Amino acid sequence: MARITEDRTEAQAEAESRPHTGRESGRKPLHLNAFLMSTGHHEASWRLPESPAEANSDIEHYKNLARIAERGKLDSLFLADSPVLMGDPGRRPAAKLEPTVLLTALAGATRHIGLIATASTSYNEPYNLARRFASLDHVSGGRAGWNIVTTAGADAARNFGLDDTPLHADRYRRAGEFVEVSTKLWDSWADDAVIADKESGVHALAERVRRIDHTGEFFRVDGPLNVQRPPQGYPLLVQAGSSEDGKDFAARYAEAVFTAQQTLEEGITFYKDVKQRAQTLGRNPDSIKILPGIVPVIGDTEAQALELDAELDRLIVPEYAKRQLAQRLKIAPDDLDLDAELPDNIPTEEEIEGAKSRYTLIVELARRERLTVRQLIGRLGGGRGHRTFAGTAEQVADTIEHWYDSGAADGFNIMPAVLPSGLEVFVDRVVPILQERGLFRTEYTGSTLREHYGLPRPANRLFDTVDAGEGHTGIALAAAR
Repeated sequence: MARITEDRTEAQAEAESRPHTGRESGRKPLHLNAFLMSTGHHEASWRLPESPAEANSDIEHYKNLARIAERGKLDSLFLADSPVLMGDPGRRPAAKLEPTVLLTALAGATRHIGLIATASTSYNEPYNLARRFASLDHVSGGRAGWNIVTTAGADAARNFGLDDTPLHADRYRRAGEFVEVSTKLWDSWADDAVIADKESGVHALAERVRRIDHTGEFFRVDGPLNVQRPPQGYPLLVQAGSSEDGKDFAARYAEAVFTAQQTLEEGITFYKDVKQRAQTLGRNPDSIKILPGIVPVIGDTEAQALELDAELDRLIVPEYAKRQLAQRLKIAPDDLDLDAELPDNIPTEEEIEGAKSRYTLIVELARRERLTVRQLIGRLGGGRGHRTFAGTAEQVADTIEHWYDSGAADGFNIMPAVLPSGLEVFVDRVVPILQERGLFRTEYTGSTLREHYGLPRPANRLFDTVDAGEGHTGIALAAAR
């Protein structure tokens, strides 16, 4: 766990010495997403006395978290997912409710906050998934988002009758076609298709509902979708991969990117890279929002925050964590010595087929800081490679502001180490500081997730003839290439 003061630079200290009087000229709104994970993101959070024993399957627990996040006026909340059991269920909560089902329940417990679910393009079909997200968008009144992932790992593949995971490049080609088919399906109903004219007996204009007749490398889909066009046009499209293929995919399709960056310099580099790739494709760089993940442990004083963090680290089971790290590094657990640095005989990124960017981040962190395996396990225990730190609410707000003003982020993916307490303290103590500085909203001004993120509603490519303008998503560009 890094001390939050490690981010301080001379320029930052000078900026912090000036009074915060409100929004500075030209500042764009800051975006905040709450990444919810059962009892929290720290590996040992479930062992704390306060942690609910059945949090991972307790709908009331998630409703409470959603309401806390909405109380803080956060843009959205996010649920990760995988088509395989992740981790050892004997050591930590591993079971997960299907996220679009869970978010449908949370839609009824909230009014404003966006609802983002992970769904894999490797082990779903476009028609069914497009229908699920269209349904969630209708149920929530336009608050749905889709985190698009290309699942790797032979264990997942074997759950779907395959011997091994498809190759990295093949997964991204499939993902690109998957998104294009999904958006065509969402466009298969014109916005004005339903007229519900009881006098004439016409419910929908048949000519305003069309087949998509898609035939591609991976999919053949006739359409139309059996759900009318979502309130947002398309759910917000989110992406979380940071490999070269991942960044290309994000630049073409994504409207928000969840990323893991350990240092400010890495954050600035990633931010510039993805924005430039988007611009090269003809997109407005402002139409893609970069949100690094952060895992804050917040105390009344920095010393108290560090003690809270140390308490969590003391609850990590080293041998279990070592097995998890060995699995990530594709080596045998016996090759790792808890009190030595990483061995030299680990694979290169080119030899890793899945989660390439996270693999590189972990190895570079260990090499750069000369961490022992035990120390690395502690650093990864809170956020699996996302930046973790301990400090006061003021210090957390300072770091968020510094990264934001330095061009490393459009906002942040908030990953509380412990839930619900970590989210409560962020909402009740950090958010008011950001609001006072003019960085974050004090009330919701829109009703849809796209409005929260300042993004336009996409034009319908099958029916609209007017160009949606430079703020349009990358989907139309991808389809036209």
